[in-house]
Amino acid sequence: MPSRAGSGMRRRTFIKWLGGAAGLVAAGPTSGQRAIQPVIGLLHSESASLLTKPLEYFRLGLAESGYREGQNVAIEYRWAEGRNEVLPALAADLVQRNVKVIVTPGTTPASLAAKAATSTIPVVFFTAGDPVALGLVKSLNSPGGNATGVTSLGSELLTKRLALMHELLPDVHAMCLLVNQANTALRKPVDEAMRVAASLGIQLSVLSASSQAELSGVFTEIERLGAGALVIAIDPFFTSRRELLGAMALAHRVPAVYQYADFAEAGGIISYGGTVSEPYTIVGSYAGRVLNGENPASLPVQQATAIELVVNLKVANSLGITVPIALLGRADKVIE
Repeated sequence: MPSRAGSGMRRRTFIKWLGGAAGLVAAGPTSGQRAIQPVIGLLHSESASLLTKPLEYFRLGLAESGYREGQNVAIEYRWAEGRNEVLPALAADLVQRNVKVIVTPGTTPASLAAKAATSTIPVVFFTAGDPVALGLVKSLNSPGGNATGVTSLGSELLTKRLALMHELLPDVHAMCLLVNQANTALRKPVDEAMRVAASLGIQLSVLSASSQAELSGVFTEIERLGAGALVIAIDPFFTSRRELLGAMALAHRVPAVYQYADFAEAGGIISYGGTVSEPYTIVGSYAGRVLNGENPASLPVQQATAIELVVNLKVANSLGITVPIALLGRADKVIE
Protein backbone atom coordinates (compact mmCIF):
# COMPACT_ATOMS: atom_id res chain seq x y z
CA MET A 1 0.00 0.00 0.00
CA PRO A 2 1.49 3.40 -1.00
CA SER A 3 2.61 5.58 1.84
CA ARG A 4 0.99 8.94 2.58
CA ALA A 5 4.33 10.59 1.91
CA GLY A 6 4.44 8.99 -1.55
CA SER A 7 0.88 10.10 -2.33
CA GLY A 8 1.66 13.63 -1.22
CA MET A 9 4.75 13.73 -3.40
CA ARG A 10 2.80 12.49 -6.44
CA ARG A 11 0.10 15.06 -5.73
CA ARG A 12 2.66 17.89 -5.54
CA THR A 13 4.34 16.65 -8.72
CA PHE A 14 0.97 16.58 -10.55
CA ILE A 15 0.09 20.10 -9.35
CA LYS A 16 3.51 21.36 -10.40
CA TRP A 17 3.07 19.75 -13.84
CA LEU A 18 -0.43 21.23 -14.13
CA GLY A 19 0.87 24.68 -13.28
CA GLY A 20 3.59 24.35 -15.89
CA ALA A 21 1.08 23.25 -18.51
CA ALA A 22 -1.15 26.18 -17.65
CA GLY A 23 1.83 28.43 -18.11
CA LEU A 24 2.40 26.95 -21.56
CA VAL A 25 -1.25 27.45 -22.47
CA ALA A 26 -1.11 31.03 -21.22
CA ALA A 27 1.98 31.66 -23.31
CA GLY A 28 0.32 30.28 -26.43
CA PRO A 29 -1.73 33.36 -27.47
CA THR A 30 1.22 35.67 -26.87
CA SER A 31 3.41 33.61 -29.16
CA GLY A 32 0.61 33.50 -31.73
CA GLN A 33 0.13 37.26 -31.57
CA ARG A 34 3.83 37.69 -32.10
CA ALA A 35 3.71 35.47 -35.18
CA ILE A 36 0.64 37.18 -36.67
CA GLN A 37 2.07 40.70 -36.90
CA PRO A 38 0.15 43.48 -38.64
CA VAL A 39 1.60 44.23 -42.07
CA ILE A 40 2.21 47.68 -43.53
CA GLY A 41 2.52 48.03 -47.28
CA LEU A 42 4.99 50.72 -48.34
CA LEU A 43 4.57 51.85 -51.95
CA HIS A 44 7.05 54.22 -53.59
CA SER A 45 7.98 55.52 -57.03
CA GLU A 46 11.70 55.08 -56.52
CA SER A 47 14.11 52.48 -55.11
CA ALA A 48 15.07 51.56 -51.56
CA SER A 49 18.66 52.73 -51.95
CA LEU A 50 17.49 56.32 -52.47
CA LEU A 51 15.37 56.48 -49.31
CA THR A 52 17.67 55.12 -46.62
CA LYS A 53 17.60 58.23 -44.41
CA PRO A 54 13.90 59.15 -44.92
CA LEU A 55 12.88 55.62 -43.96
CA GLU A 56 14.79 55.99 -40.69
CA TYR A 57 12.49 58.91 -39.85
CA PHE A 58 9.47 56.86 -40.91
CA ARG A 59 10.47 54.11 -38.49
CA LEU A 60 10.96 56.69 -35.72
CA GLY A 61 7.38 57.83 -36.30
CA LEU A 62 6.17 54.23 -36.13
CA ALA A 63 8.00 53.81 -32.83
CA GLU A 64 6.08 56.79 -31.43
CA SER A 65 2.94 54.68 -31.79
CA GLY A 66 4.60 51.61 -30.28
CA TYR A 67 5.58 49.72 -33.45
CA ARG A 68 9.02 48.47 -34.44
CA GLU A 69 9.72 46.70 -37.69
CA GLY A 70 10.64 43.06 -37.16
CA GLN A 71 9.36 43.06 -33.58
CA ASN A 72 5.63 43.74 -33.66
CA VAL A 73 5.01 44.92 -37.22
CA ALA A 74 6.12 43.77 -40.67
CA ILE A 75 6.58 45.98 -43.73
CA GLU A 76 6.05 44.84 -47.31
CA TYR A 77 8.02 47.12 -49.65
CA ARG A 78 7.01 47.76 -53.25
CA TRP A 79 9.41 49.90 -55.30
CA ALA A 80 8.60 51.18 -58.80
CA GLU A 81 12.29 51.92 -59.48
CA GLY A 82 11.41 55.17 -61.26
CA ARG A 83 8.67 53.60 -63.43
CA ASN A 84 5.39 55.18 -62.33
CA GLU A 85 3.47 53.09 -64.85
CA VAL A 86 3.92 49.98 -62.68
CA LEU A 87 2.51 51.62 -59.54
CA PRO A 88 -1.12 50.50 -60.10
CA ALA A 89 -0.02 46.85 -60.32
CA LEU A 90 2.15 47.20 -57.22
CA ALA A 91 -0.72 48.83 -55.33
CA ALA A 92 -3.07 46.03 -56.42
CA ASP A 93 -0.55 43.50 -55.15
CA LEU A 94 -0.56 45.10 -51.70
CA VAL A 95 -4.36 45.09 -51.68
CA GLN A 96 -4.31 41.41 -52.59
CA ARG A 97 -1.81 40.86 -49.78
CA ASN A 98 -4.49 42.40 -47.49
CA VAL A 99 -2.08 44.67 -45.64
CA LYS A 100 -3.48 46.67 -42.72
CA VAL A 101 -2.38 50.05 -44.08
CA ILE A 102 -0.61 51.35 -47.19
CA VAL A 103 1.89 54.18 -46.78
CA THR A 104 3.11 56.31 -49.71
CA PRO A 105 5.66 58.73 -48.26
CA GLY A 106 6.98 61.47 -50.54
CA THR A 107 5.44 60.24 -53.79
CA THR A 108 2.25 61.68 -55.25
CA PRO A 109 1.98 59.11 -58.08
CA ALA A 110 2.11 56.25 -55.55
CA SER A 111 -0.45 58.00 -53.35
CA LEU A 112 -2.85 58.28 -56.28
CA ALA A 113 -2.26 54.64 -57.27
CA ALA A 114 -2.94 53.42 -53.73
CA LYS A 115 -6.08 55.53 -53.42
CA ALA A 116 -7.36 54.17 -56.73
CA ALA A 117 -6.60 50.59 -55.73
CA THR A 118 -8.67 50.47 -52.54
CA SER A 119 -11.47 52.28 -50.76
CA THR A 120 -11.25 50.17 -47.62
CA ILE A 121 -7.57 49.71 -46.69
CA PRO A 122 -6.28 52.88 -44.98
CA VAL A 123 -3.75 54.92 -46.99
CA VAL A 124 -1.28 57.29 -45.28
CA PHE A 125 0.45 59.62 -47.75
CA PHE A 126 2.99 62.40 -47.91
CA THR A 127 2.62 64.68 -50.90
CA ALA A 128 3.94 68.10 -51.85
CA GLY A 129 0.71 68.74 -53.74
CA ASP A 130 -2.75 69.76 -52.53
CA PRO A 131 -4.42 66.52 -51.29
CA VAL A 132 -7.89 67.98 -51.88
CA ALA A 133 -7.16 69.07 -55.46
CA LEU A 134 -5.54 65.67 -56.09
CA GLY A 135 -8.68 63.89 -54.90
CA LEU A 136 -6.96 62.10 -52.03
CA VAL A 137 -9.21 63.61 -49.35
CA LYS A 138 -12.43 65.63 -49.16
CA SER A 139 -10.90 68.24 -46.88
CA LEU A 140 -7.76 68.69 -44.81
CA ASN A 141 -9.56 68.80 -41.46
CA SER A 142 -11.97 65.95 -42.23
CA PRO A 143 -10.48 63.63 -44.87
CA GLY A 144 -13.70 61.64 -44.94
CA GLY A 145 -12.43 58.49 -46.66
CA ASN A 146 -9.74 55.88 -46.27
CA ALA A 147 -6.79 58.25 -46.78
CA THR A 148 -4.98 60.84 -44.68
CA GLY A 149 -1.41 61.95 -44.15
CA VAL A 150 0.78 65.01 -44.51
CA THR A 151 1.31 67.69 -47.12
CA SER A 152 4.23 70.06 -47.45
CA LEU A 153 4.71 73.48 -48.98
CA GLY A 154 6.88 72.01 -51.74
CA SER A 155 4.82 73.14 -54.72
CA GLU A 156 3.78 76.45 -53.17
CA LEU A 157 7.42 77.34 -52.48
CA LEU A 158 8.41 77.15 -56.14
CA THR A 159 7.82 80.88 -56.68
CA LYS A 160 9.76 81.64 -53.49
CA ARG A 161 12.77 79.74 -54.84
CA LEU A 162 12.52 81.72 -58.05
CA ALA A 163 12.44 84.98 -56.07
CA LEU A 164 15.48 83.86 -54.05
CA MET A 165 17.46 83.24 -57.24
CA HIS A 166 16.46 86.67 -58.49
CA GLU A 167 17.62 88.20 -55.20
CA LEU A 168 20.91 86.34 -55.53
CA LEU A 169 21.35 87.12 -59.24
CA PRO A 170 19.48 90.37 -59.98
CA ASP A 171 21.29 90.86 -63.31
CA VAL A 172 20.37 87.41 -64.67
CA HIS A 173 17.31 87.68 -66.91
CA ALA A 174 17.25 84.16 -68.36
CA MET A 175 16.68 81.16 -66.12
CA CYS A 176 15.47 77.59 -66.54
CA LEU A 177 12.77 75.78 -64.61
CA LEU A 178 13.18 72.00 -64.38
CA VAL A 179 9.98 69.98 -64.04
CA ASN A 180 8.76 66.43 -64.46
CA GLN A 181 5.90 66.80 -66.92
CA ALA A 182 4.50 63.45 -65.79
CA ASN A 183 3.65 65.14 -62.48
CA THR A 184 0.25 66.72 -63.14
CA ALA A 185 0.24 68.33 -59.68
CA LEU A 186 2.86 70.80 -60.94
CA ARG A 187 0.68 72.51 -63.55
CA LYS A 188 -0.69 75.21 -61.28
CA PRO A 189 2.66 75.97 -59.51
CA VAL A 190 4.45 76.17 -62.88
CA ASP A 191 1.84 78.60 -64.24
CA GLU A 192 2.33 80.75 -61.14
CA ALA A 193 6.12 80.60 -61.53
CA MET A 194 5.82 81.79 -65.12
CA ARG A 195 3.68 84.70 -63.98
CA VAL A 196 6.13 85.69 -61.24
CA ALA A 197 9.09 85.37 -63.61
CA ALA A 198 7.45 87.76 -66.06
CA SER A 199 6.83 90.27 -63.28
CA LEU A 200 10.54 90.09 -62.34
CA GLY A 201 11.68 90.54 -65.93
CA ILE A 202 12.98 86.95 -66.17
CA GLN A 203 12.71 84.83 -69.29
CA LEU A 204 11.90 81.43 -67.80
CA SER A 205 12.41 78.37 -70.01
CA VAL A 206 10.75 75.15 -68.88
CA LEU A 207 12.77 71.95 -69.20
CA SER A 208 11.46 68.47 -68.41
CA ALA A 209 13.09 65.26 -67.23
CA SER A 210 11.52 62.04 -66.04
CA SER A 211 14.38 59.61 -66.74
CA GLN A 212 18.10 59.47 -66.12
CA ALA A 213 18.81 59.95 -69.82
CA GLU A 214 16.70 63.11 -69.97
CA LEU A 215 18.29 64.40 -66.79
CA SER A 216 21.75 64.07 -68.30
CA GLY A 217 20.77 66.40 -71.15
CA VAL A 218 19.31 69.15 -68.95
CA PHE A 219 22.55 71.02 -68.33
CA THR A 220 23.52 70.88 -72.01
CA GLU A 221 20.19 72.52 -72.80
CA ILE A 222 20.74 75.18 -70.12
CA GLU A 223 24.04 76.08 -71.77
CA ARG A 224 22.42 76.16 -75.22
CA LEU A 225 19.73 78.53 -73.97
CA GLY A 226 22.28 80.79 -72.30
CA ALA A 227 20.40 80.63 -69.00
CA GLY A 228 22.17 81.88 -65.90
CA ALA A 229 20.41 79.82 -63.24
CA LEU A 230 18.28 76.74 -62.62
CA VAL A 231 15.19 76.45 -60.44
CA ILE A 232 13.97 72.90 -59.78
CA ALA A 233 10.30 72.12 -59.13
CA ILE A 234 9.59 69.61 -56.37
CA ASP A 235 9.07 66.06 -57.62
CA PRO A 236 9.84 62.57 -56.23
CA PHE A 237 12.09 61.85 -59.21
CA PHE A 238 14.24 64.89 -58.42
CA THR A 239 14.05 64.44 -54.65
CA SER A 240 15.49 60.94 -54.90
CA ARG A 241 18.32 62.38 -57.02
CA ARG A 242 18.82 65.64 -55.13
CA GLU A 243 22.47 64.99 -54.29
CA LEU A 244 23.19 63.99 -57.89
CA LEU A 245 21.47 67.15 -59.13
CA GLY A 246 23.55 69.28 -56.76
CA ALA A 247 26.75 67.63 -57.97
CA MET A 248 25.72 68.08 -61.63
CA ALA A 249 24.95 71.75 -61.07
CA LEU A 250 28.38 72.26 -59.54
CA ALA A 251 30.15 70.32 -62.30
CA HIS A 252 28.41 72.43 -64.99
CA ARG A 253 28.89 75.66 -63.00
CA VAL A 254 25.18 76.43 -62.92
CA PRO A 255 23.78 78.16 -59.82
CA ALA A 256 20.76 76.07 -58.87
CA VAL A 257 18.10 75.90 -56.15
CA TYR A 258 15.97 73.01 -54.88
CA GLN A 259 14.12 72.04 -51.74
CA TYR A 260 16.42 69.99 -49.53
CA ALA A 261 19.59 70.85 -47.62
CA ASP A 262 21.61 67.95 -48.99
CA PHE A 263 21.07 69.37 -52.48
CA ALA A 264 22.93 72.51 -51.42
CA GLU A 265 25.53 70.46 -49.58
CA ALA A 266 26.20 68.48 -52.78
CA GLY A 267 26.74 71.54 -54.98
CA GLY A 268 23.55 73.55 -55.30
CA ILE A 269 23.97 77.20 -54.42
CA ILE A 270 20.74 77.43 -52.37
CA SER A 271 18.15 75.08 -50.93
CA TYR A 272 14.84 76.33 -49.62
CA GLY A 273 11.97 74.22 -48.41
CA GLY A 274 10.74 71.65 -45.98
CA THR A 275 12.85 69.06 -44.24
CA VAL A 276 12.73 65.30 -44.89
CA SER A 277 12.55 64.40 -41.22
CA GLU A 278 9.25 66.06 -40.30
CA PRO A 279 6.86 64.59 -42.91
CA TYR A 280 8.31 61.08 -42.86
CA THR A 281 8.03 61.00 -39.07
CA ILE A 282 4.40 62.09 -39.28
CA VAL A 283 3.62 59.38 -41.85
CA GLY A 284 5.14 56.77 -39.54
CA SER A 285 3.22 58.07 -36.55
CA TYR A 286 -0.08 58.13 -38.48
CA ALA A 287 0.49 54.60 -39.78
CA GLY A 288 0.95 53.43 -36.20
CA ARG A 289 -2.16 55.27 -35.02
CA VAL A 290 -4.20 53.62 -37.77
CA LEU A 291 -2.85 50.22 -36.68
CA ASN A 292 -3.96 51.13 -33.16
CA GLY A 293 -7.53 51.52 -34.41
CA GLU A 294 -7.89 55.21 -35.31
CA ASN A 295 -10.00 55.99 -38.35
CA PRO A 296 -8.15 57.82 -41.18
CA ALA A 297 -11.40 59.59 -42.06
CA SER A 298 -11.14 61.54 -38.80
CA LEU A 299 -7.36 62.07 -38.73
CA PRO A 300 -6.75 65.55 -40.20
CA VAL A 301 -4.14 65.96 -42.89
CA GLN A 302 -1.15 67.60 -41.26
CA GLN A 303 0.86 70.43 -42.77
CA ALA A 304 4.63 70.08 -42.58
CA THR A 305 5.78 73.51 -41.44
CA ALA A 306 9.53 73.23 -40.91
CA ILE A 307 11.20 75.40 -43.57
CA GLU A 308 14.93 76.00 -43.89
CA LEU A 309 17.13 78.15 -46.09
CA VAL A 310 20.65 76.87 -46.79
CA VAL A 311 23.24 78.92 -48.68
CA ASN A 312 26.39 77.28 -50.01
CA LEU A 313 28.86 80.15 -49.81
CA LYS A 314 31.65 77.88 -50.99
CA VAL A 315 29.83 77.23 -54.27
CA ALA A 316 28.96 80.92 -54.63
CA ASN A 317 32.62 81.89 -54.24
CA SER A 318 33.71 79.28 -56.79
CA LEU A 319 31.23 80.74 -59.28
CA GLY A 320 32.28 84.32 -58.55
CA ILE A 321 28.88 85.19 -57.07
CA THR A 322 28.58 87.61 -54.18
CA VAL A 323 25.76 86.59 -51.86
CA PRO A 324 23.83 89.61 -50.51
CA ILE A 325 24.27 90.18 -46.78
CA ALA A 326 20.50 90.23 -46.30
CA LEU A 327 20.22 86.74 -47.83
CA LEU A 328 23.03 85.38 -45.67
CA GLY A 329 21.38 86.86 -42.61
CA ARG A 330 18.15 84.94 -43.26
CA ALA A 331 19.90 81.62 -43.86
CA ASP A 332 19.36 78.84 -41.34
CA LYS A 333 22.69 77.37 -42.44
CA VAL A 334 25.65 78.74 -44.39
CA ILE A 335 28.12 76.27 -45.92
CA GLU A 336 31.60 77.81 -45.97
